Amino acid sequence: MKKFVLAGLMAATAFTPISSAVAQDRGHDHAERREARQERQQERREWRNDRRENRMEARQERREPQRDWTRRDHRQDGRQERREDRDWGNDRRDDRRDWSGRRGDAERRDWRQERRDWREGRNEWRRDRNEWRDDRRRVLNRWSDQRRWDHRWRDNHRYDWRSYRHSHRHIYRMPRYYAPRGWDYGYSRFSIGIFLGAPLYGSSYWIDDPWYYRLPPAYGSLRWIRYYDDALLVDMRDGYVVDVIYDFFD
Repeated sequence: MKKFVLAGLMAATAFTPISSAVAQDRGHDHAERREARQERQQERREWRNDRRENRMEARQERREPQRDWTRRDHRQDGRQERREDRDWGNDRRDDRRDWSGRRGDAERRDWRQERRDWREGRNEWRRDRNEWRDDRRRVLNRWSDQRRWDHRWRDNHRYDWRSYRHSHRHIYRMPRYYAPRGWDYGYSRFSIGIFLGAPLYGSSYWIDDPWYYRLPPAYGSLRWIRYYDDALLVDMRDGYVVDVIYDFFD
């Protein structure tokens, strides 16, 4: 029993220096960490202070020009701008007076005359357009009350006027053609679709017997007429040329 007690005392005395050394090392590490923590806190405080100072300086810089721009200065500048605008309006009126003064009565008359000419030209164009529409309407409605003219009569051997003229040349020798009074235009080569003047298709120019010249009979308001050496089929209602044979007579 005494041996065990002595052994325990000896072990306790042996470990006591080791535990004390460990405790000293731990206290030293704790002190270093505390110092490092304090340094970081100090640095953070300094950074915050610097940032606060920078913000205050920036605010001060933004406020300084606003302090310089007073309400009175703003009113004065606005009044000055309005005065300048009024001056500009007066200058513009003066320019208009000068321009109107320079522009003489002759220029006004010329401009008015040009406007009248333009209006007259527009009215003439409208009249021509209306006449063209009326003519087109008459052409479209031409065959509404009578049989449409058949241009294929040339394929019928009964109306082979060329062969008949070759053997009966004397029939197609006509006396001199005298144009109606007031017709000073001379010969014009008329085509299908135009309108003749009333003197050109008077009764004195009618071909009374178309079959005598081997022409197909005309019906309704249509008539064969002589125009110089041509034979024209004309609608007596308005002078519309329905068919043409050039150089029909000798």
